[in-house]
Amino acid sequence: MASVSATSIRFGSSLQQANRSQVAGRISSLRLVSVGRVKNVSFPSLRTSRFQICCAAKKETVDKVCEIVRKQLALPAESVLNPESKFSALGADSLDTVEIVMCLEEEFGISVEEESSQNITNVQEAADMIEKLVQKKSEAA
Repeated sequence: MASVSATSIRFGSSLQQANRSQVAGRISSLRLVSVGRVKNVSFPSLRTSRFQICCAAKKETVDKVCEIVRKQLALPAESVLNPESKFSALGADSLDTVEIVMCLEEEFGISVEEESSQNITNVQEAADMIEKLVQKKSEAA
C-alpha cells in the first residue's frame, strides 16, 4: 500500500527506491488512485495486484482530530498521536469510535453516514473524511 502526503510518499519496504519527488509532483491533485498489476522498471519488485495513493488531509484537520481523540479517550497530554494512530491501538472500542465520530460531527458541522463511520479506524481516515464532507458542504451552499 502506498500513500502520498503533500511532502512525502511512503511505500512498503520493497518500493523504497522510487523517485519520490517525481511521483509526488505528478499526482498531487489526485485523491485516490487504484492500479492493477504494474509492470514498470521503477517498481520491479511490486508483488501486490493493487496499491492505493491517497493525499493527506490538512495538518490543521489532523491536529484537531488528534485533539478530539485524545479528549474522548482520556489520553494523557504527552501521549503521541499521529495520522497513522489506530483507535483500537489507543484502547478505543466501537462505542468510543461512535463517540469520536459524534464529536467530529459537532466540531466540524458535518454529518457522517453510518456506513462511512464504520470505515474510520485511524486519525488519517477521520481527517480525510472530514475534509471530503466539508468540501461537499461548501459546494452545496
